[in-house]
Amino acid sequence: MTSITRTITINVQADNNRQYFCQLSSSLDQPTDEIRCCGQTEEHAIAIALEHLASKYRQIAEERQNEDWLAIERSESGEAIQKHYHVILHYERIGIAESKFEAMQDTLLGNMVVENAKITLIEIDANLPVQPLT
Repeated sequence: MTSITRTITINVQADNNRQYFCQLSSSLDQPTDEIRCCGQTEEHAIAIALEHLASKYRQIAEERQNEDWLAIERSESGEAIQKHYHVILHYERIGIAESKFEAMQDTLLGNMVVENAKITLIEIDANLPVQPLT
């Protein structure tokens, strides 16, 4: 097994308006590819920055597979071979509601989540122990 070590640096600063600014840089990135985000709390700012980093790496993983989306691999007998995919659906929005419950309900009631989500499909080995985030 090959060991890969990378460093992620997270710097969070608060301003006078009780907003937090997060600057995230990774040893995998170019120095100019720093991620800068603003959050309501320190944790919120870090979560947004990490999501941006995760989105970048999901895109890289998908692009490196360079698959023909319509190609169907067939066995010698002509049967279509079923493949396994890690399907990642990411949706964010700014909700305006009277309560946290209402904001959740407004999100769950619409089909906009799937329609407007960013979907990443990464082909995986059938034995890969990926646990979907629930």
